[in-house]
Amino acid sequence: MNANLSIIIVSCNTQLLLEKALNSIEKSGDPFKKLLIVFDNGSKDGTQEMIKKKFPWVVYLRSETNLGFSKAVNRAAHQAQGDYLLLLNSDARLQEDSIQKAVEWMEQNPRCAVCGAQLLNEDGTLQNSIANFPTLLTELANKSILRRLFPKKFPGKEYQSGRPQAVESVIGAFFLIRKTIWDELGGFDERYFFFFEETDFCLRATQRGYLVYYLPQVKVWHGQGKTAKTLLSEARIEYWKSRYRYFKTHHPLYKYLILRIGLLIRLFLSLFLESLLYLVTFGKSPTTRLKTAYKIALWHLKGMPDQMGLSSHQEIKCKKD
Repeated sequence: MNANLSIIIVSCNTQLLLEKALNSIEKSGDPFKKLLIVFDNGSKDGTQEMIKKKFPWVVYLRSETNLGFSKAVNRAAHQAQGDYLLLLNSDARLQEDSIQKAVEWMEQNPRCAVCGAQLLNEDGTLQNSIANFPTLLTELANKSILRRLFPKKFPGKEYQSGRPQAVESVIGAFFLIRKTIWDELGGFDERYFFFFEETDFCLRATQRGYLVYYLPQVKVWHGQGKTAKTLLSEARIEYWKSRYRYFKTHHPLYKYLILRIGLLIRLFLSLFLESLLYLVTFGKSPTTRLKTAYKIALWHLKGMPDQMGLSSHQEIKCKKD
């Protein structure tokens, strides 16, 4: 099959969401030949049976264990064909013209290596669809405040130009890549189990002179990681792992050390304040933040073992944005 476009969806125990995503692809009103690849990271919810019954045309790949997102995508990409590779979250749903508008933009802008969509909540309100490359400022300051004070430098849903714009990185729920550039960069860095793999890819692409674009005319509904919230503390530990890895890879050692010190100060301050609030309210204050801060602190005190985090849980969903 000679496909113009290959679509990869990584899923783990997200059968109902995945079915909606596949239905939206079937209804896509574009002229392209599409090869759809689902990589199942060890689901035990009937995903395999659902695909065989309802979507027999899908290329179905499966691992009995959860490989993480980067490894799953890289393995699925070995089967990919065509000029473009679209990575789509299992909790995302396309509008009928999403693919056509995105591919047409790429065809007209050959320097564009990656483009992302405007992500929408179920009610049509906007989600943040643009990401900055992590720096000491973005990781130690409040991102929401940065977006409001400096919307052009730190664009978010609060700042909408209405036109395509070159950005540092895009949120990976809809991540369209030129296949030649995917091959040139060797796919995702598999050291990232979860989080930061798209940001790392966009940075490596821009370092080679390519551009990354946010396309507001491309609309995609996105569940925004609802299933990952069932393991919130583990997800946050995995986020910290990937953030440290990104800084060690792309920043000088002194910045990595400053990040570690700054984040630990913030973490233990948060742990102290949340504990104090819990005590003065006689246990009536929300405990989610306290439990999460405690588990992240414990992970640090244990020497940041790989065994803690999402990679130790096989039942999780395998994408999170």
